[in-house]
Amino acid sequence: MTVPRQPSSPDRPGAAGKPNREGGKTEDRRHMIRRRWLTATIIVLLIGIPAGYLAISASQSRNSGRDKESKYSATGLSEGWPSRVQRRLYDVPIPPYSKEVAYYETNNWRTSRLYVQFLTSNEGLEKFLQRIGTSTDRLEPKDITISKRDQKVVGWEFTGPGPWSGLTHDKKNPAPTQDVVVDRSNAKHPMVYVVSSTTP
Repeated sequence: MTVPRQPSSPDRPGAAGKPNREGGKTEDRRHMIRRRWLTATIIVLLIGIPAGYLAISASQSRNSGRDKESKYSATGLSEGWPSRVQRRLYDVPIPPYSKEVAYYETNNWRTSRLYVQFLTSNEGLEKFLQRIGTSTDRLEPKDITISKRDQKVVGWEFTGPGPWSGLTHDKKNPAPTQDVVVDRSNAKHPMVYVVSSTTP
C-alpha cells in the first residue's frame, strides 16, 4: 500500500513556484512578506495622510479663531456683523462683501451707541454714505470726527499714516447720528469706522 504524496508547504524550501490546488503557483515567503508590508503601508498612507491633514487644518482654524477672538476681546469689539435689528435701529447699512467686520453696543438711560468697523471697496463706501443720507463729498480730510472718549471705549487708534477723513451726519431725534472716520491707507479698500448714537 502506498501513501498519497502530500503537497509541499509554501514555507518549505523548494515549494515556491510549484502549482497549488487551484492550478496557480504558490507564493514564496519573501514575496508574501513583501506583499503584506506593501498592503499595510498603503493602508497607513490612505488613513494617516487625510487624518493628519484634518488635524493640522483643525489646529490652524482653531488658532486663527483664537487670534481673532483675542484681538477683538482686547478692544471690546465682537467679531462679525451686528444683527439686522441693530443695523436698522442705528442706521448702519454695512455694504455686502465687507470684511474685518466687528461691532460693540452700549446702552444707558440717556444714549445708546453702536460702534462698527468694516473694510469695503470705494463703491461700497459710496453706497454706505448714500444710504445713511450723505456722500463722499462731505468727508473732510484729516477730520477725526469720532471723539477720544468713543475711541477709548473700543480701543480704536487713528494714528496710522492714512490718509484719514471724516464726517458727522446729524439727524433729528429719534433718528441716529453717525460719526464716520475713513482710513484710505489702502486706496482701493477703505477701512470705515462708525459710531452711531441714538437718544431714546
